[in-house]
Amino acid sequence: MRPIVIGIAAWIALMRPKQWIKNVVVLAGVVFAGRLDDPPFVLAALAAFVVFCALSSAIYVFNDVIDVEKDRLHPEKKTRPVAAGRVSRGAALGLAALLLAVGLAAAWQLGPRFSATAVTFVGVNVSYSLWFKQRVIIDVMAISVSFMLRAIAGVEVLRDADPTIGLSAWLLLCTFFLALVMGFGKRRSELVLLQEHAAGHRSALEHYSVPLLDAIVPMTSTAAILAYSIYTIWPETVAKLATDKLVYTVPLVVYGFFRYLFLVRERGLGGNPSEILFRDRGLLLCVVTWVVAIVVILYFR
Repeated sequence: MRPIVIGIAAWIALMRPKQWIKNVVVLAGVVFAGRLDDPPFVLAALAAFVVFCALSSAIYVFNDVIDVEKDRLHPEKKTRPVAAGRVSRGAALGLAALLLAVGLAAAWQLGPRFSATAVTFVGVNVSYSLWFKQRVIIDVMAISVSFMLRAIAGVEVLRDADPTIGLSAWLLLCTFFLALVMGFGKRRSELVLLQEHAAGHRSALEHYSVPLLDAIVPMTSTAAILAYSIYTIWPETVAKLATDKLVYTVPLVVYGFFRYLFLVRERGLGGNPSEILFRDRGLLLCVVTWVVAIVVILYFR
């Protein structure tokens, strides 16, 4: 029985369920569209979230197969199922194909707009695994575009049911800059962790330096904070959401970014942005408080 349990655990770990939290971005559309109290739209958003969990897992598995030799040289990634030899490359590719097929089939059922976005998401991420991640700056830009596509998908799944729902440019900007901050923060942590072996693990890291990333991360953080701040007071936002109270959530956003920078620069974290959220109580409390504040402001007036 124990080998079976260990085997199942390896397959689950291969899909990286902890990374599914990134797909919460898909749910932003239903919240900011004012449809969180409309069951059909909530169900559509949740279905979209599940689809992106399947598609992102397919990409993670594919990426693990592509990077298996490099992962074996990494102090943390060497424990991944494929790199550690707990799951064969062939079996892993079979799982990736299954997840991809199920995810795209489900996406088609949710509507053509959403399906097109899902296909684009897969294309961008496969391109990242094969080419973009080896190119300095472009590697993180591709990750940020991937996050933007999650945000777009969360709106498009609603537009397939109600074409009058609009796609906010501010939502895309905030998502893009947030992803840039996390992406460059992750590169900094990888650079520090791997040190002289950084280029051997990922060629793009050879062209990064800690001083460069220490300049880029604050710049992108500032852009993200400004984009969100302007969004909260933008006349169209106030008119669409029928409230000017979102501005009161700006301090939470500022604290969240500052806390993340503190964890990356002073605590040496950032290698896995998803895990930071659960490991640091301050950041987790900030995010939860922000979500609660948004829901209260938009739906309990």
